[in-house]
Amino acid sequence: MEILLQELYKTDIHLDKFHFRKVYLKDESYQINGITQSGKSKLVKNYLLGLKKNTYLYIDCNDIRINIQELNNSLTKFCNLNKIDTLVLDNYMQEIKIANVSQLILCCETTLNIDYLTTLQLYPLDYEEFLAYEHKYDSTALNDFFQLGGFPSMHKVLSDERNIYIQRTLKYALQSMEFDILVFCAKMMAQKISPYSIYERLKQTTKISKDKLYKSYESLCSKNYIHLLEKTNHPKATKKIYLCDISLKSALSLDKHFGRLFENMVYLELLKSGTKCFYYDGIDFYIPEKDEVILCKPFADERTLFKKMESIEAFIFSYGIKKVTAITMNREGSVSHPFSRVEMLPFDIWAIGD
Repeated sequence: MEILLQELYKTDIHLDKFHFRKVYLKDESYQINGITQSGKSKLVKNYLLGLKKNTYLYIDCNDIRINIQELNNSLTKFCNLNKIDTLVLDNYMQEIKIANVSQLILCCETTLNIDYLTTLQLYPLDYEEFLAYEHKYDSTALNDFFQLGGFPSMHKVLSDERNIYIQRTLKYALQSMEFDILVFCAKMMAQKISPYSIYERLKQTTKISKDKLYKSYESLCSKNYIHLLEKTNHPKATKKIYLCDISLKSALSLDKHFGRLFENMVYLELLKSGTKCFYYDGIDFYIPEKDEVILCKPFADERTLFKKMESIEAFIFSYGIKKVTAITMNREGSVSHPFSRVEMLPFDIWAIGD
């Protein structure tokens, strides 16, 4: 194992052109959590390239040449001998013993219970980060976002290979039951569905146990492959399911429901901005701290929005809503309402407006 560690220590890190993200690393210890292909490795490698070559050691724990027991016996000694200041364990597994170094960076999908590590959650690209990859801001950028989604690697994948690329990537990263659940969730994007309902559907075509399905479902949630949204003031009500990236919809499902895809895209922007929100009957997203309602209306006009406002007036009055924002594809405008300020904003303006 010393031979492999020496090889990794001497190997130069290479990185294609790096596009800066909204998160960045400083000289402290981290656990970087995120789904596969979210950009964890590139973020770390870009940071390492700013350090002196002989001060860091980067190990991809998925390297099949690694014997965990031998690594545990050798890593601390190697780090001490070579005066390693920064140790990076990419695709970290908890069986690996951590060496005592000045800066430790662990990259994995699930959150670890290690107090001295700063947790950094990395999601796929939001729309503003996506524009940095596009090198443009015009009418085609949003259409490209619909086609590519937020995985940074998709910009280098040929259009006819994208769906298969995503399928293979997910199959490699997930257990078979997790993958099956994710495929089903792709069909149910932006809808209310419970784990039990998923079990009832899947058991018709697959031999599964309820306990195993529930465990796999919780694993997908904890790793952020799927996101759950609570109903306002009803924490026990069935939650709505959203996918970690809109590209999964076409890669895992033949369903072409654009409205749900658009809603999922809006949800991800709220999630990545740290906005706490809920759903309610007839309300896509309610943001309590802003007294605001978000409606996903890609093709709405003033007339349809006015009718929608009539149907949710009781909620607006009861919850003291001060602002209603209807997110559209390209329409901008406002609607007169006695209780709230109501406006329509195109997605691209809304997503980068703050």
